[in-house]
Amino acid sequence: MREHPRLGTGVWKRTLASAGFVGLLLGTAACGGGDGGDGGGTPQAVGQDDFSEQGDPVTGGTIEVGLEAETNSWLPGEGTFGNPGTSVAYAIYDPLVKRTEEGDLKPYLAESIEPNEDFTQWTLKLRPDVQFHDGTPLDAQALKTIWDEYLTVPTSNVAASLSDVTSMEVVDDLTVRYNLADTNAAFPDVLTQSPGWPFSPTAAAAAGEDAGANPVGTGPFEFVSWQRDNDLVVERNDDYWQEGLPYLDGITFRPIPDEDTRLASLQSGDIQAMQSLRQSTIARARDLDGVDNYEYLGNNSGGSLINTTKPPFDDPRVRQALGHAVNQEALIEVLGGTGLTPEATQYFSPDSPFYSEDAAEAFPDYDPERAQELYDEYINDPQRSDGQPVGSPISFTYACPPDPSLNELSQLYQSFWNGIGMDVDLTTVEQAAHIQNAIARDYDVQCFRFSSEEDPYYILKDAFTPGALNFTGYTSAVIDENLEILRSTTDLEERQAAVEEISLDVSENVPNLFTGYTLTDIAVQDEVKNVGGWEFPDGTPGNGVPGATAMWGHVWLAE
Repeated sequence: MREHPRLGTGVWKRTLASAGFVGLLLGTAACGGGDGGDGGGTPQAVGQDDFSEQGDPVTGGTIEVGLEAETNSWLPGEGTFGNPGTSVAYAIYDPLVKRTEEGDLKPYLAESIEPNEDFTQWTLKLRPDVQFHDGTPLDAQALKTIWDEYLTVPTSNVAASLSDVTSMEVVDDLTVRYNLADTNAAFPDVLTQSPGWPFSPTAAAAAGEDAGANPVGTGPFEFVSWQRDNDLVVERNDDYWQEGLPYLDGITFRPIPDEDTRLASLQSGDIQAMQSLRQSTIARARDLDGVDNYEYLGNNSGGSLINTTKPPFDDPRVRQALGHAVNQEALIEVLGGTGLTPEATQYFSPDSPFYSEDAAEAFPDYDPERAQELYDEYINDPQRSDGQPVGSPISFTYACPPDPSLNELSQLYQSFWNGIGMDVDLTTVEQAAHIQNAIARDYDVQCFRFSSEEDPYYILKDAFTPGALNFTGYTSAVIDENLEILRSTTDLEERQAAVEEISLDVSENVPNLFTGYTLTDIAVQDEVKNVGGWEFPDGTPGNGVPGATAMWGHVWLAE
């Protein structure tokens, strides 16, 4: 183990010292920046000197962890695993595949995963002698049962993401093969998420409808109890397959939705660790004495969807005008993120290997004069797509959930767009309806969230090809052509070039706007050690704490 904890430096090797994974539809208010985005300019780095001394690993002790929210079920295929649920899941389950510090996909619970020549088959081999907490062996037949009876059934909430797989076949006792309908070089990324968290099919069958309340995995901790909306308790798995782990005797996870209460609980010692995606909370956590902050700036960003299927937003001049009228730094300041993270210009953050300087330069910057020119050009065009008389203003509604910071955000957007002559009404929509409106494209412009730490193929395919997750309705031949490259090669340079072409197309055609990337944090009392320093079984450094999720089996409590 290392003397200092490894920083939460993202899925790829970072050029910044602090670097979130958030589901596209999840996170705070599913909107622009949560309670923050970023502050424009250079992020404040979190260096090694900001951490307490780690010392040598210590076995024993328990901690309590404050979570942003409760999770509905702990069974993959049934549970909605946002950031809080994923962090708990890593205590109970082991992911088959995880990302290294360098951003490579690498087997974790699995021993190996290899494709055939054209990436239409992926063969996964399990480690020998691994058991679930109930004693059921983790073997190929267990994976097959989980796949057939839980993950791909019509009621599974991950079945759609697995639809490219035509079948899973057992090769031998420890080997399965995933057969794909088409080439997909990005497939192993799916196994970093809940479809790749094996659970005991024996225990799930015995629990029946209650399986989601009685999780049984192979992970470093065994499930003890769950009082919904109160706490979930786990204890050390003494038969864990990784010798020497876990260090802790147990963990109690407590959902504490209110940010102020969660932070105060950490400060008072009622809890020893907490997660946050709120920029203002992270700023306050940095100022607490005796607290270490494991921060992570990934690809996730707040922003606004633009309904490109609906006039006048089907005209790129209008979308470009919206972009040039917006001062992103001011939006970020309203959301509490100034000085924390950089402005967003694309679906990949500045410390991702898929970030494009050219795309950043091409994305509309704050230029009210250019915004006015584009707006005037459109409204004075006799062929304007909305069919309104020449010279008449554009009128539309901007929607966001009813959160105080988002109300301020909406008002600032309104002032920018009013400034060039647009007539903007504001409306608040509860989060569930807000998401449904996006899926149905029943909106004009609305706040939302973008991107994640998934493989670029999945991020961009969902966002810009026909389907329920293409909320803006934007498609293009350039995007389609380069998605074909992304799914047919693992060569990093070829994939980077393909992503750059897509990012340039998005910068030019502006199907959405941004309010900055989202910094996430696991703040801990300084006796809690090694939160970001987890490793693969062979000692390869892992990717830290993406989206405020931790590999709790590697954490210890100082004496």
